[in-house]
Amino acid sequence: MAEEKTASFLPRGRYFEEFTVGDEVISPGRTVTEADIVAFAALSGDYNQLHTDAEYAKDTIFGERIAHGLLGLSIASGLAARLGFIEGTAEAFSGLNWKFRGPIKIGDTIHIEAQVARKKEMQRLGGGIVVFDVAVINQRGETVQKGQWTVLVKSKPLP
Repeated sequence: MAEEKTASFLPRGRYFEEFTVGDEVISPGRTVTEADIVAFAALSGDYNQLHTDAEYAKDTIFGERIAHGLLGLSIASGLAARLGFIEGTAEAFSGLNWKFRGPIKIGDTIHIEAQVARKKEMQRLGGGIVVFDVAVINQRGETVQKGQWTVLVKSKPLP
C-alpha cells in the first residue's frame, strides 16, 4: 500500500507581525514591450489610439505610443509578487491611492520601490492592515507612478 503524503504549505511571505514601519524592498527591473501593450489592450478592451496607433501618437505630447497607465500598475503588482514578501500571507488587496506622473514608453525598464508606511492590527480579521508607499521608477530614475497600497496580511500562526 502506498504511503499517503501530505504537502504542507509554508508561505514565503511575511506575517503581519514581521513588518516594521520603514521596511523597504526594491524589485528587479522589467522592460515594457510593444507585445505587453498589445496584449493589455486585448485583455482590457482599451484600444485607445495613444497606445495602439503609432501615427496618431506621433502628434501627442508624448510623440510616440505609451503604455496604458493601468498596465504600468499591473506590472508593478507583478514585480511586487516576484519579491514574495506577501506571498501566501496576503489575505486581500483592500485599497489603492495612485498617481500617474509620467509616461511609460515602449522599451522602458521599470522597477518598484516599496516601503511600509504604517500598519494596524485587526485581530477580528486574523491579521492586520499594512500600508505600503510604492513608487514605479524607470531606467532614468524618474518616478512614473506612485501611491499607496493597502493590504490585509494574516497574523503569524500560534505555536
